[in-house]
Amino acid sequence: MENLKFAIFGCGFWSQFQLGAWTEVEGAECVALYNRTRSKAEKLAERFNVPRVYDTAEELLQNEKLDFVDIITDVDTHAHFVELAVKHGVPNVICQKPMAPDYETAKRMVKTCRDAGVNFYIHENYRWEAPIRRYKEVLDAGVIGQPFKARISFLSGFPVFDNQPFLAELEQFILTDMGSHILDVARYLFGECKELWCQILSQTPGIKGEDVATVMMKMKNGMPLYAELSYASIVEHDSFTTVFVLAEGDKGSAYLGPGLEIRTTTRDGTTSEKVTIPSYEWADPDYIVNHESGIPINRNILDDMLGRGKAENTGDDNFRTVQLVWACYESAATGKIIDMDSF
Repeated sequence: MENLKFAIFGCGFWSQFQLGAWTEVEGAECVALYNRTRSKAEKLAERFNVPRVYDTAEELLQNEKLDFVDIITDVDTHAHFVELAVKHGVPNVICQKPMAPDYETAKRMVKTCRDAGVNFYIHENYRWEAPIRRYKEVLDAGVIGQPFKARISFLSGFPVFDNQPFLAELEQFILTDMGSHILDVARYLFGECKELWCQILSQTPGIKGEDVATVMMKMKNGMPLYAELSYASIVEHDSFTTVFVLAEGDKGSAYLGPGLEIRTTTRDGTTSEKVTIPSYEWADPDYIVNHESGIPINRNILDDMLGRGKAENTGDDNFRTVQLVWACYESAATGKIIDMDSF
């Protein structure tokens, strides 16, 4: 079978790792890159041996016969490029998270692809991180029994605003950025949310959006889940690029914590295992947990395109995470508990 041919839109910081992850997956071939600044596309193409580059997306879509596109541009442009790809008859579209800058745009994007019969996928990779996948296996094995409460934490003091000053200008920040990850992990591990309540805070001086968020969720099975997100934390164990999870069940507890270690405690005692991550030439060692997760998510999406598996990260599925993000903002603004069945 011939490789599926694809193009990448956007050659910024994350594209090198996304393209690197594609090189580890059999069955897909990148044939073209688009970037508004052509020199960035040329540099990436040279590194990964991509034959053609373009500085207009329209020209790329007119000249290339593609099986799919992978959109890795700024969130404000996601809808434009998704709709452009659909207009040009591309049968499969992958878009970086967060899906859209607002709730209504995300809803429109999903509908546009559904109405056109286009397979729509969101590159939401945290649920594909190796520690999260292994933690899910521990839960599913029933070692701790039926979970009755859980906590998911992302607490970091990483100088994100120093590295990316534009983030300080965003009206919404940590919920759309990290919340998209954390709330999706919550859904993956513990199912759908029935209702939620959220508070947000702008702790770092000079920023417009929130850099701290606290979310209380009641899952559909009745289990309470507490999610905490912060870029203002000074803590012993910084969780930058990953998350810590504690679940308590009727037979024990399981904690995914520092050092990629999962500690499982029952009445018989505590056992531990450390999740190991292979290294790759194209991946940044400081981000290896995150970058490596691009491989299994890409493989899962490709399998769906080829009809040999079912994708987890469809547009329809990720829209449920989008709903949680914007329900959090609604709760924070009104102080009310949001019923997700009617949101």
